[in-house]
Amino acid sequence: MDNIDRTETENEETGRWKKFNSWIKCKFNYECYMTFLNGCYSCKWEAQQKKARRPLCCCSLRERLFYPWLVVSFCLSTLLLFTWMETSNEYNGFDWVVFLGTGVWFFWSIVLLSFLGILAAYTALLLVLGFLLCWEKNQLYLHWYHKILIVIVILFCSFFLWILLTYWKDRWFTIGLSLQVFAPYIHLGSLSVMVLLSWPVAFYLIHLEGEARMRRYQITNIERERNKRCNMRTKLRALQVAIGLPFVLILLCLYVVPLGIYSPCVQEKDKLGPKPYFFGHRGAGMLGPENTMMSFEKAVEYGAHGLESDVQISLDEVAFLMHDYDLRRTTNILDVMPNASHTHSSFFYWDFLSTLNAGKWFSDSWIKPFFRMKPLSEADKERARNQKIPKLSELLELARREKKLVIFDLNSPPRSHPARSSYIRLVVSVILDSNIEQHQIFWLPGSDRRYVRSKAPGFQHIGRLFTIEELRKENITRINVDYKRLFHNGLKEYKAANISINLYLVNEPWLFSLAWCSKIQSVTTDNLQVLREINHPYYFMTPKFYLFMWIFMDILSAAFIIAILHFYWRRESQSEKILHGITSYTETPSVSLNDEVLEVVEIPGLLTKSKMKYPDSEVIIPEVVKETTAPTMHPTDDDGQPVPTGPAFEPIQAPTSEANREATLQTGDLMVERCQERGAEEPGGLSGKPLWSHLSSPGDEQRGKSVVLELELVSLRVSEGLSHPDPS
Repeated sequence: MDNIDRTETENEETGRWKKFNSWIKCKFNYECYMTFLNGCYSCKWEAQQKKARRPLCCCSLRERLFYPWLVVSFCLSTLLLFTWMETSNEYNGFDWVVFLGTGVWFFWSIVLLSFLGILAAYTALLLVLGFLLCWEKNQLYLHWYHKILIVIVILFCSFFLWILLTYWKDRWFTIGLSLQVFAPYIHLGSLSVMVLLSWPVAFYLIHLEGEARMRRYQITNIERERNKRCNMRTKLRALQVAIGLPFVLILLCLYVVPLGIYSPCVQEKDKLGPKPYFFGHRGAGMLGPENTMMSFEKAVEYGAHGLESDVQISLDEVAFLMHDYDLRRTTNILDVMPNASHTHSSFFYWDFLSTLNAGKWFSDSWIKPFFRMKPLSEADKERARNQKIPKLSELLELARREKKLVIFDLNSPPRSHPARSSYIRLVVSVILDSNIEQHQIFWLPGSDRRYVRSKAPGFQHIGRLFTIEELRKENITRINVDYKRLFHNGLKEYKAANISINLYLVNEPWLFSLAWCSKIQSVTTDNLQVLREINHPYYFMTPKFYLFMWIFMDILSAAFIIAILHFYWRRESQSEKILHGITSYTETPSVSLNDEVLEVVEIPGLLTKSKMKYPDSEVIIPEVVKETTAPTMHPTDDDGQPVPTGPAFEPIQAPTSEANREATLQTGDLMVERCQERGAEEPGGLSGKPLWSHLSSPGDEQRGKSVVLELELVSLRVSEGLSHPDPS
């Protein structure tokens, strides 16, 4: 009985577990494995789960309708995660925008990145668990907690996508730029992914083909009627098309997609332009407090070609350096005058502004302005603690001494400010009084250019993203633009007009590499210490090398995919030959179920010759011998199993249902091994020969094998009480 119980348990496992998942079965406990899958997916930590009756109906209609929503949630969360990862260059700007709304400085961009990563991992985990349960032919039941969370994920992702599409469209431009850089590598990586995906795709395609053919071999009248209703073979073919067609189309697109790829980083080496030079954004924002003399001196130390800043006018008409419209973020005004912390920076006198500390927020705060900023040395921390708000004249003096270019945004004072109408002339006067050479000034403000040209003809006038006609009209040969807007509008017209370009704000190496490959003259950056170490653009390759990799990867991937398909096809063909040979001897001509008759030659202790009809059942089970007197004793083996000792019996042909046949085929190899072991180990009785060697046709080993498999299955089911009760 121990052997029979063990056989029944193994039969309840998936049909192909032994063949395709033997490594898991050998190294792990199968019941624990299935309990873990069902527990994570359904929140039901039970040892056994019901198997799906048919491979196409692995769950209820409700579960089948909800599963696409799980796929949608995974796609949305993955899209948002990819979008946010590719826009890492804008993290500092996002944190600043959130600070303006909340008054709290924190790495909100990193928090959002982590949250999106958790959502993508959660939905991916549920998808993988559902796939594994379907692989094991277990019914799917996603717990209501998971369903509610999936709906919340879809709503959150949809809301966030709406915000990006409505209020932050520039984010999508950044994704387009990243694809220009990474497109060749994404293409080559996608081919590798398709090779990996071809393994399960090939398995399912060939498995479904085998299912369809096996159903054609095993069909009977009652099954033919059922197939007319369920149209199972049609569903199998449709499922093959649904799985195989998208895979083939995607693969073909990947084979030809390089024909439509444009990447500035794919070009000949001799056509690569010179390395862009740098403007330190508010100095060196990752090395010192922004818009302080320490920050500008650090920018000079790290090789910045120019210095970028922001200029405002105090209430007593002193030009000073400050970016924000209030003093909360970069000064200690909350400690000195908290009631005035929201007042515009221009509504303070210089005597008060010069007393504020502009560096402790950078050196002493546990939240740094940049997530990837390196720790400061003790000397730099002490130096940062003593920084004050500088005047414009101090920056000009440093630039004059170090021969650096100066570019700045000039913020117009509020309407009630006394310098509202004269701030342009005031700043020009400060620049001229500093004795800096005029060609070192990149004049960016667009107001009163005629006055500026008349007072300082040597200034280099910088424009925004104007049309070529407007730039020519203003006699402007250099523009300062946001990198997202420039690449979106195109570079060809500006390059053709011989207009120099400065991009802001470029902090990521991949974006700097794109600017380099696009022959951009200069960039404004906070990340001087990293970008200056780049001596060759990242992700650069020549067209010949990319062509070679394209053809090589196409051929290699095609060879691997064909080999995988051939492997599964050959494996399925071998199984199909064996199954077809067995079913050809176990099936009878199709007859009506009510007329099916099962005759079994008596096997002592197991079966009796009977003739039975069950109109409501597809399976006809022979009657169990009911002992009313003392049972007849029969020889047994070491495990207590009865051993037939009577004369050889005739092989039988019995109509079997689909369920019995599938169970028989799944456990066929195991049954044969056990029969062989019984025949070989039994002393006497079977004369050391396999069990089927005692049949009436000793030469027909295959036929005898199939008969013994059927009888063994029947005896197991009878012993477990699975047959119908005696109608008498």
